[in-house]
Amino acid sequence: MSREARVDNKYQKRIVDTINQLSDKRSRWDVWNDFVRLVAVSLANGMPAGRRDDRENTYKQIAGKYSSDELGQITKAFGAIVEGLEENPEQDFLGTLFVALGLSDEWKGQFFTPYDISRVMAATTIGDSDVMKAKIEGQGFVSVNDPACGAGSLLIAFANECRRLGINYQTSVLFVAQDIDELAALMCYIQLSLLGCPGYIVVGNSLSNPAVCVDQKGLVPADETSVWYTPMYYRNVWQARRALVLVKVGGGIDE
Repeated sequence: MSREARVDNKYQKRIVDTINQLSDKRSRWDVWNDFVRLVAVSLANGMPAGRRDDRENTYKQIAGKYSSDELGQITKAFGAIVEGLEENPEQDFLGTLFVALGLSDEWKGQFFTPYDISRVMAATTIGDSDVMKAKIEGQGFVSVNDPACGAGSLLIAFANECRRLGINYQTSVLFVAQDIDELAALMCYIQLSLLGCPGYIVVGNSLSNPAVCVDQKGLVPADETSVWYTPMYYRNVWQARRALVLVKVGGGIDE
């Protein structure tokens, strides 16, 4: 029997109720796995990204396991994530919910950094805000990378720290993440997408197969096979920067 999930957040409670209802004939792990993938594909395929057909086929395959009423419940649970992060962006909404559901045991020791610790680490990473603002003014933007992102706690904290310092992370920060576990990477993808963070998440082993880019600033991945781009990455300012990189690389200009 799955343990009872203890959460205080009303939006997380709505999702817990949905997961429990859908777990009547399925394992809680399978339902969560399906839920995350359905939400991720819904976000990704709303953008002009690659692998649309493959991801759409994945969506149809998963959706076929549920009735129309159950899919309606999943849609409402998706809405709860949106509302929860809108009301309070200062949290690792999916990471804490994953742990509360008792699903972290499936990952044999994988540890999700508590959000309070992530906040301290983000503030330390930024350091002198005037220095960071100067870099942004001189370079146009800065990049932040988490090679073992989990559900995205550190990057979420970084975005919120930027907001507190008056830095518009939607135009000035490129968020790059990677995780060996696809489910974790997709949880990170969902949260960064809903928080308006421009960037991408790579599924893969950052030790044996780290993400490689064609430019030094990390704008354009060299291999897009396992890359999930956030909606904000398609904002005009980022697409213009990406296009400039491709022109330089195509013309043999050293970045």
